[in-house]
Amino acid sequence: MVDELAGHLEALARTLPGGGEDRPGQLAMAEAVARALSQGRHLVVQAGTGTGKSLAYLLPVVLSGRGAVVATATKALQDQLAGKDLPQLAAALGDRRRVRFAVLKGRANYLCRQRLAEVTGAADPTASPLGEPVATPGLFDAAALAAASPVPAPPEETVPGEAAPGPATSGPAPEGPTGRVGQLRRLVAWAQETESGDRADLDFEPDPAAWGAVSVTARECPGAFRCPSGPDCFAEVARARAAAADVVVVNTHLYATHVASGGAVLPDHEVVVFDEAHAVEDVMTAGLGLELTPGRVRAAAATARPLLAGGEAGLADGVAAAADRLDALLGPLAGTRVLRVTAGAGAGADQELLAVLELAEGRLGGLAAALRRAGTGDGDAGDPAAPRRARALLGTSHLVGDLRSLLDTDPDRVAWVEAGGPGGRWRTLRASPVEVGPVLAERLWPAVTAVLTSATVPPRLARHLGLPPGATDELDVGSPFPYRRQALLYCPQDLPDRRRAGAEAAIHEELRRLMEAAGGRTLALFTSWRAMRQAVDALRPAVALPVLAQGELPKPALVEAFAADEAACLFATMSFWQGIDVPGPSLSVVALDRLPFPRPDDPLLEARRERVGPAAFAEVDVPRAAMLLAQGAGRLIRSATDRGVVAVLDRRLMSAGYGAVLRAALPPMPLVSDQDRVLAFLADIAAGRPAGQ
Repeated sequence: MVDELAGHLEALARTLPGGGEDRPGQLAMAEAVARALSQGRHLVVQAGTGTGKSLAYLLPVVLSGRGAVVATATKALQDQLAGKDLPQLAAALGDRRRVRFAVLKGRANYLCRQRLAEVTGAADPTASPLGEPVATPGLFDAAALAAASPVPAPPEETVPGEAAPGPATSGPAPEGPTGRVGQLRRLVAWAQETESGDRADLDFEPDPAAWGAVSVTARECPGAFRCPSGPDCFAEVARARAAAADVVVVNTHLYATHVASGGAVLPDHEVVVFDEAHAVEDVMTAGLGLELTPGRVRAAAATARPLLAGGEAGLADGVAAAADRLDALLGPLAGTRVLRVTAGAGAGADQELLAVLELAEGRLGGLAAALRRAGTGDGDAGDPAAPRRARALLGTSHLVGDLRSLLDTDPDRVAWVEAGGPGGRWRTLRASPVEVGPVLAERLWPAVTAVLTSATVPPRLARHLGLPPGATDELDVGSPFPYRRQALLYCPQDLPDRRRAGAEAAIHEELRRLMEAAGGRTLALFTSWRAMRQAVDALRPAVALPVLAQGELPKPALVEAFAADEAACLFATMSFWQGIDVPGPSLSVVALDRLPFPRPDDPLLEARRERVGPAAFAEVDVPRAAMLLAQGAGRLIRSATDRGVVAVLDRRLMSAGYGAVLRAALPPMPLVSDQDRVLAFLADIAAGRPAGQ
């Protein structure tokens, strides 16, 4: 197979506009992937921007004839693979090798025909509800609508970049065209014409409550064989397509759920490719953990209540009361580690939290028993409430299981409380393994051959993920871009220590000079909202350039406005350090306000530091900072003709002992501290003068 790759890559290049480019790194990577597959060895590849890494792994995977899953961390890459790269590969190979591929998402991304039938009162989930037009008032069954469970989906249930179902809501459903009932009518109409049932195919973004009323999570779905709508289930159709495909494209969250389930989520496969591998450790940490919210407990009570008769319905009230107690208890604990003592030992907040979790577990167990008793005893045949009851029972049982896991204090796991939403009023209790390497070493790597690739591979990634050292190869194929001619890495040494008065003003002045020399064209990235707002407030009145700021427009609109105006500058925080692609003359400066070290009070990283001991800074903090720094710097050079400056406005990059590790993670740009040289370089770019003139 290795001998075939060069010819196939040349054929692929001929299908590109202009015949493509010569990419030695792409061929080197493709050959390494082919060898790894033939020898059953794992491979970690750093492939810089412009390598063409997706085709470098897709081609040998397809030629190997082995079933494969490609997991990506962003929706943009998922769309690129399914909409561009795989169709291009299939067309180039033609009759020589048939390429069957599919995209599979979490269940909550697909409309549930059974849920829709219950909400609309339709007897046939595939027919127009009750034969009535979708705009008819009174179309929706009030009890079913009230019981529709807007349970927040776990991370794997939605594709990155798409909105996840939000917290439970209460009150009447708005009747207007953009309200919940109006959106439900649009969803009913769409259900009659869609072939995929995929939320991404909608021409509007539904409210979380509206979508939650017509979809189910994996926690709730009883399975196709136990559902009246099973034969026509959109999610099951998608799973069937995936099972028949050679290459299945998923998001990394869904793959983490597959690992956590013991391999029950995705079709059987021999090969897994993790693209954007820098995100795998964090995603696996979340996916192999669990989360509990008071809203999820309340939703279980609300879903079960109309399914129970007489005094049994009071059990739901008891569960809702336990949710309220949990909510009140989690508020003061936001941002802190919890459950560090075993039941019966210690005191204080941990002990009180354990008591509330035990209370909730007992009441939910009673609710589950009541739901079982509510069945007809004959397989629920002919009982119209049976599907709803099966979902309620499944969701409640999952909750009981999560509570039991939380109560089982595990020294290899860390638990903490997060707060989000307006005013931090949405509280989440999370628990994750301190290290994912041992779990993956046991459950994943023995079962597949893995290829992990990214433009930025964090230091020690293979070790952190538990890849077996004797069966894992690592490779860096570089980038085809001539960074030494195209870019400078600027780190001014005369900036004051950040802890001194006037440090922020000095950074703002440095940034002003860069912005003006470049004529705008600046992406300024900050490690905190406070620092970003201070810079916006200081520089907007000081420069005659448009200054765009995160939070003032949606992210896609901000990036579009920045790319469309060469004079514009964009100020943003951590979510813009990755995934922003603005090639061409609209971007000449990427300025990073400081080295992106993680917060010292992050509960998960705190637990990892404790485990590592004295070497924690080098083992935990420096690799994460190096990855984020490289990701931020990677926003600059996106094509062979781009030129510009990466400005790190933190002198520690050059003066600190760990600076060499951070610099090694960056593309090979000349490192300078001379401001005059940098400003002249930017002036040449702004004037359109060629490099070196």
